[in-house]
This record gives sequence, C-alpha cells and structure tokens, in this order.
Amino acid sequence: MAVPVSVLRLPRGPEGSGRGFSSTTPNRRCGEAPEVAEVTKATQATRAALRRRFLLSLAAAREQTVTFVLCQHGRVSAVLGAVWVPDGTEVCGDDGSAAVAFQVDALQTPLGVQRAALLRGRDVVAFGFQVAEK
Repeated sequence: MAVPVSVLRLPRGPEGSGRGFSSTTPNRRCGEAPEVAEVTKATQATRAALRRRFLLSLAAAREQTVTFVLCQHGRVSAVLGAVWVPDGTEVCGDDGSAAVAFQVDALQTPLGVQRAALLRGRDVVAFGFQVAEK
C-alpha cells in the first residue's frame, strides 16, 4: 500500500493568478528595463574582478610577513597563515567585510610577540606585504 504524502499548497498571490507575487513588484527580474540589467551585469563583473584580486593577494601573502593596520591606527606585523573568507552562502556580519578572520604566527605587538593569534576581520582596516621579485 502506498504511503500518502502531504502536499504544501501556497496561497494565491495578490493578482489572483496563483503565482504568489505581483507583476508590479520592483524586485522582479522579468520586468526590469534592459539598461538596468546591463548596469547590474557591469556591477557584478566589477565585483567579481575585485574579489578575484583580493583572493589572489591573500594567496600571495600566505607565509609572508604582513603588516596589519588595525582600528584606531594600531599596527602589528605577523606571518600570515590562513584567512577565512566566506563564499557568499555564509553570513559574515552586518558590515559586509570580506575576510572574517586572519590566522597569524609570530604576531609582533607593542606588548611582545605572540606565537599564534587570530585577528578578527572587522578589526583589520588594511594589510600590506612586500612582494618578492623573481
């Protein structure tokens, strides 16, 4: 004997067609003007290029001595070990920061040297490192 399966039925939408959304909703992609779609594509392409550059710079900085500029103009240097960068499916905070955490070794602070540390991404304003010439 077959087991009955419950079916979820969505309520009828405001326009009565049963689709669940109105054709006048501003977030609806089908009704956008072509120039808006082109701006969206250009913005998305720019963001993708910037994200790629950021990820490549993180890969180049791995196991290099990196100087971090922290909030309130604090400066520390350390050897960069790893960085946690969300892939877009994770929630990384309200500020939209790209990197959530930096794992570093030999962190040099005004108070001394820490063997290993974890720097929060929202505390890091900028980071820099010397690129070795080939």
